[in-house]
Amino acid sequence: MFDKLDDLLLHYEEIMNMLSEPDVANDSRRFQKLMKEQSDLLPIVDTYKEYRAAQQNIEDSLMLIEEESDEEMKELAKEELSDSREKEKTLSEKLKVLLLPKDPNDEKNVIVEIRAGAGGEEAALFAAEIYRMYVHYAEGRRWKAELIECEETGIGGMKSVNFMVSGAGAYSVLKYESGVHRVQRVPETESGGRIHTSTVTVAVMPEAEDVDIEINENDIRIDVMRASGNGGQCVNTTDSAVRLTHYPTGIVIYSQTEKSQLQNKNKAFALLRAKLYDMEMQRMQEEASAQRLSQIGTGDRSEKIRTYNFPQGRVTDHRINLTLYKLDKILDGDIQEIIDSLISADQAKRLSAMDKAS
Repeated sequence: MFDKLDDLLLHYEEIMNMLSEPDVANDSRRFQKLMKEQSDLLPIVDTYKEYRAAQQNIEDSLMLIEEESDEEMKELAKEELSDSREKEKTLSEKLKVLLLPKDPNDEKNVIVEIRAGAGGEEAALFAAEIYRMYVHYAEGRRWKAELIECEETGIGGMKSVNFMVSGAGAYSVLKYESGVHRVQRVPETESGGRIHTSTVTVAVMPEAEDVDIEINENDIRIDVMRASGNGGQCVNTTDSAVRLTHYPTGIVIYSQTEKSQLQNKNKAFALLRAKLYDMEMQRMQEEASAQRLSQIGTGDRSEKIRTYNFPQGRVTDHRINLTLYKLDKILDGDIQEIIDSLISADQAKRLSAMDKAS
């Protein structure tokens, strides 16, 4: 690991030297690429420098303990030695995490698809609540959430909804939300007071650029029509709705949230690219099954990941056996504690797999 860190430190210094060259500053594309690389390496470099400083402090403290005759100075050196050893251990673990292979999609925006599953109208109502949960979470992080398409029900539910979340590192955080979300509660329509179980599925897909996925225009049929529905937030009254049909996969995208036909078309294509890219990612993960099994958040979309229990006011994430008794806050977008726990568990699992491999 330390040979790799020494090489990274040298490479970082080379980048810094190149950034100061006039020729590089005049080449905007190369300059931006180097700045991105410098930004990615900076946390590792800073942590490694702290680690080396802690090691130097350990050596200095040991030498002082051995050579110093003053007992008070020796005690101070022993305290310094203990603190430096603890710091060295902490920084060593941090470096291991920083050196884990990064998901190339982590910095991308995401497109989230929520679909009502088992439970009929109750599932659609829960899908709408999960949608609002993510919108509130995005707003809390100062990210932008844009509706792409949705199919509403007459009483405020959503059979399906697709939306984009734009923000630095959105995929690195929200990718852990893919899977089946289960709700247990007494529906408003239930006269007998019985607890029902309903489900929704959530798919989090990185936004795909043209360079990520190539779409043949001959494979797509584009239809333009007037938006229709229940008159809710997904509907407008102009002839601007766009439907894309992708013949090779059978994927149909319908976008009607904007008043502009061009905006709806752009949103529809963004969703189509994301779905095609996601299909390719899933195929590659199935081929590399060992890697998929060593990570949290990249598993089977049919996996039940979380239960929202209303009678007991609790939310349980089954992947890490985490239970929190703050259901109302979580549904209002306070999901950072869950996400942080999932990230930590994912890192620990990958570190363990890396140690076994080595």
